[in-house]
Amino acid sequence: MPQNPEMRASDRDRDQYAELLRENYAQGRLTQEELNERLDAVYETRTMGGLQQLTADLPAQDLYDLPLPAARDSVPAVRAPGELRHRDQGLRSGWAAWGTVSLITMTIWLVSCVVSGGLTTPWFLWVAGPWGAVLLARTLFGTPGSHDD
Repeated sequence: MPQNPEMRASDRDRDQYAELLRENYAQGRLTQEELNERLDAVYETRTMGGLQQLTADLPAQDLYDLPLPAARDSVPAVRAPGELRHRDQGLRSGWAAWGTVSLITMTIWLVSCVVSGGLTTPWFLWVAGPWGAVLLARTLFGTPGSHDD
């Protein structure tokens, strides 16, 4: 619903319009002088209509941040830092479990070698090898049905 241009502007409204002006300055749409003039006017303006007039010749959203229609399907979704998909969390847990079990079995093998006084067959590879190969394949190629973006 469009705002009434005669409605009084709040401090928050003025701050939002000032931020919009700063962003457009950063994108090169305004000179330093224009920015300063408009910022002064933003904080002196009393109505929403006055604020809208100060930014009428500027886009409300940075045009470079909008997706290109032709490339919309090929652009991966942007995720927040630290936000992992369920599949990624599962792989990370799988690798952690594999590393822990492999380290334990290799330690047991090394202790048995020291106790017996010589090298024995590296049986721990029968545990670590196949499990690691499956995890590596899942990491590199994914699993069937894991295309949940």
